[in-house]
Amino acid sequence: MKYSQATDYALHAMLHLVSEAPDKPVSVHLLAEKLGVSPTYLSKMLTKLVKAGLIHSVPGANGGYRLRRSQEDISFLDIIHAIEGTASVFECSLNHGSECQIQQVVLDAERQMEEYLRNRKISDITRPS
Repeated sequence: MKYSQATDYALHAMLHLVSEAPDKPVSVHLLAEKLGVSPTYLSKMLTKLVKAGLIHSVPGANGGYRLRRSQEDISFLDIIHAIEGTASVFECSLNHGSECQIQQVVLDAERQMEEYLRNRKISDITRPS
């Protein structure tokens, strides 16, 4: 399974907001420069994070993006779902529905992975170990 490059950028942008500027807005241009990505492309990811309620946009000359929720409340899964959506990564092509044993194994693995990502907060990796 593979997450998109957009998810990679969103996770790194959130890490930057949490570790470098938890209480002040950061411009899309500064974030884009730090990540080495186009501001236009990054802006699309940030818009999804705003819609998910993870960050908010601060208008004005000194505006930008900052956390909307406490960093301890933002999980990896929150960020991934904001970018990728919540659809399952596997669907049985043979239309067996809930009777498909293969689909049940894959869905069980997916649930376990989601539980792990739900319990890992973005702030976990900003703290010294």
